[in-house]
Amino acid sequence: MKLLVTGGAGYIGSHFCKAAAKAGHEVVVIDNLSTGHKEFVKWGPLVEGDLRDVDVVESTLREFRIEAVVHFAAKALVGESMAHPELYYSNNTAGMVSLLEALRRADVTTLLFSSSCATYGVATAETMNEQHPQKPINPYGRSKLQCEEMALDFHKLLGLRVGMLRYFNVMGQDPAGEVYEDHDPETHIIPNILKALNNNKTFYVFGDDYPTPDGTCVRDYVDVTDLALVHLAALEQLKINPLLISNVGVGRGYSVKEVFAAFESVFGQAPEIEVQKRRPGDPPLLVADATHFRSWYNKPMKTLEQSLATLKPRS
Repeated sequence: MKLLVTGGAGYIGSHFCKAAAKAGHEVVVIDNLSTGHKEFVKWGPLVEGDLRDVDVVESTLREFRIEAVVHFAAKALVGESMAHPELYYSNNTAGMVSLLEALRRADVTTLLFSSSCATYGVATAETMNEQHPQKPINPYGRSKLQCEEMALDFHKLLGLRVGMLRYFNVMGQDPAGEVYEDHDPETHIIPNILKALNNNKTFYVFGDDYPTPDGTCVRDYVDVTDLALVHLAALEQLKINPLLISNVGVGRGYSVKEVFAAFESVFGQAPEIEVQKRRPGDPPLLVADATHFRSWYNKPMKTLEQSLATLKPRS
């Protein structure tokens, strides 16, 4: 297929591009490079443009005769969304409006959207299935939910084939090291633990008074190379079924303290820890009920330790 990948210069998008090209797809990236890296665009042309410019998106769809769009482009920092909610609605929500208009203009009929477990908000059960109430507690999650709702309208009213993958915490990197996680600022736990260890710095844990077994936040971790393959499988599903709404997770949660134990097991050491106050907008528990996901995707998924083993030390 001829695929347009929005945000293809970013962490997850670049890993997807590598997997898609390896599988024989033709990949075109559109990215404004506000957080992405030009050097990560290695498997097809880069259109340096903003998703909110509907004319640029439409012309790209037409020029490259795109058959499906895989939409990763978004701002994705929970803390930042609490301090600057306007950035999340002007980028994520408005970006989806523009993309959907461009799809309609160019008569592209398939959209695979990178959604998030953040649309659920606070868990009402130990694991969350796709029917869990969607009550996001931060603007990031709300912007993703708004994108879902718009895509559903285009599916129901205009026949757009829509996939929405609600992933849990993404980690790891391409084992060959061609692309990797490189955010500025970096807010994700795994690269920050590695950075603290590399630089002999203290790692800050945000809160140890959550209603969880050891008081620290619990998350379900998905390896990024596994996630790339999940997207390829989802595109195949959309050829059969016009709507796919699915969690993507392993169905097993790890607390921050358990992540440290796994880190020490893999690397033989871990940095010193200092507990600070909670970070605004962080729910205590985010773990997938993976029953539906596993009904259509049955390939093995890496464990936390296996995903940690893909990481390369980086200052």
